[in-house]
Amino acid sequence: MSAKPIISFQALKVSNEHRNAYGLRYNDHQRYRKHCANRTHRLRSTLKMTHGKGRDFKKLPSLTNDNIKDGHLQLLLFEAERAWSYSQELLTQSLLPANEDKASTLRHSATGRFRRAVNWSTQLLSHCQSLYNVDRLSAENLVQATVYTIILNGRFLRYRDEFEDALNQLSVARSLLDDLASAAATSRDQALAILFSDDISAEIRHCAHELGRAKAYDIDGIVAELAPQNRSNIVENSDALIAKLGSQGQAAAKGESRTKLKELTWEGEPVPVRSPELVDVLLKVQEAEARLSESQGSAAGTKAPAKSKKGVAAYDAILLALSDAEELSRKLSEAQQLASSSTGASSNNRDIHFVYAYIVYQLLRYRIQRDLLLISALLASQPDKAALKASSSSKAEAVDARLFPAVVKLLDTVLQSFNQMRTLSTVDDNPDLATAVDSRISFTKTRRCIYLARCYAPLKKYAESLTLLQHGNIHLRETTSSLSLSTNDAITAANPKFFPISDIDLKELENSLSSDSSQYKRDWFAHNGGSVSKDPKEYKKPLFFDIALNYVELPMDRLLERAGKAPALVAAPAPVQAKQQTQVKGEHASEKKAPQKAKIEETRPATPQPAAQGRAGLSSLLGGWWGKS
Repeated sequence: MSAKPIISFQALKVSNEHRNAYGLRYNDHQRYRKHCANRTHRLRSTLKMTHGKGRDFKKLPSLTNDNIKDGHLQLLLFEAERAWSYSQELLTQSLLPANEDKASTLRHSATGRFRRAVNWSTQLLSHCQSLYNVDRLSAENLVQATVYTIILNGRFLRYRDEFEDALNQLSVARSLLDDLASAAATSRDQALAILFSDDISAEIRHCAHELGRAKAYDIDGIVAELAPQNRSNIVENSDALIAKLGSQGQAAAKGESRTKLKELTWEGEPVPVRSPELVDVLLKVQEAEARLSESQGSAAGTKAPAKSKKGVAAYDAILLALSDAEELSRKLSEAQQLASSSTGASSNNRDIHFVYAYIVYQLLRYRIQRDLLLISALLASQPDKAALKASSSSKAEAVDARLFPAVVKLLDTVLQSFNQMRTLSTVDDNPDLATAVDSRISFTKTRRCIYLARCYAPLKKYAESLTLLQHGNIHLRETTSSLSLSTNDAITAANPKFFPISDIDLKELENSLSSDSSQYKRDWFAHNGGSVSKDPKEYKKPLFFDIALNYVELPMDRLLERAGKAPALVAAPAPVQAKQQTQVKGEHASEKKAPQKAKIEETRPATPQPAAQGRAGLSSLLGGWWGKS
């Protein structure tokens, strides 16, 4: 007879995944209850446990150790979850002011559903114990089923105000969860045990407070006192079960070294990771960091620098993993905020907010390093000192016009990342770290002013370039002042490769500012003598000045009369002019006739000339403005 296959059934893992995926992350018990109903229906159809269409009742075969499957265990689990979720939904409805008249009925129905959930979980535990006795279920799976049943039973006793029994049950469950966390082969299993342990810690504290314990806040002390006394009464063969759990955990941990998350630290303190989902994405971040370290190590071992494409690809992988971690931690933080609005703040809420800030800091840190790598790759492509020669000498090797604007754009993204980093609570709470971030912001602003000035120089906008360099000098002084406020650099102490600032870097930046300023001043003087306005040779009269001069005829005689400067009219001897004109016509009768315009000029009487003293009045002034062009 062949041996039966071993069943793998993790009650805590399955319940946690479905609770988070179908509504309980936001306390939506109605949605989760409907999901459990649909899930049980599909499981019954798969296991062929549905009732027939006929009227005759056909009893289903009883479950034995030979024919039981993991689907049967899941069916019992979701039946218990469905009843428990329905009881919580009814309790929530009984507290609404609109249901005040039927509150007692709703509480009675909730009690019945809660009792039914305990009944389903007890059946689940009995089947798991039977499978464990015939070696078809591991010790870890049995402990998880035991913990699930004890938690439900303890919550039911607490609901019925039986605080002493509830405290004993929950204390034993907490001790078993601690054993699961210590014997976990993977970081995900460890985080799962810690998650359920945090969930029942508040209930243990409430029961201890109702019983009048002096140190109700000391949950670890209460568990250490009550768990050894009641474990053997609640859990069958508890000592042998815990011993086997430890041995199986050590054997499984040997082959699961890759799935073990390294300890995350912040300022010497461990970062609490209490979500199994968060462990998965942080493991991806850990693998990406390992690949990045390998690529940087291989690049450091060779004399030639590594190609920027490979380095950027390594940063892209870790940024992708950190983006997923940031999105998940943000969702968890928002869910905790919604839950804490009704249940109050707890240590778990503070932990998830701290983890979110830590992940965002790491994301911004690697993003800044990637941008700095791109800047160094861009600047390495230009010839030495070409920026200064391009504006002064046409024979010098020209710089790509897109280079400096691209560098300025990357520096803008670096500034944006630093400004976002400065607003994080983890940075704001640490004065040394906040000062270090401020110094990096000022240093980046100085570099941005230098490269932005180099963008204006080829366009002959030397005034703008020199103004930017003056701003750069101000930011450089701010950097020096910020660095002098603290004895040690908090950023360099935690991550030596992340944006180090040395005295040599500050000196080079100061030399660049002074040399660029001198060069722009020389170029400006050679261009137009240092004048802010345009070249005088290119001066053009205003447009409306020419229009008025060519098309507006001024009434000069009327203006002179109104000014009192009208000249005296001198009558010319008309007959003499006529006689002379007839003589001229007689002499030149044989010649060709002059043009019509010449005849009109000859016959026009002479214009009377004004007196000499009138030239100094209004006529001379207007003549200077509107006279000959």
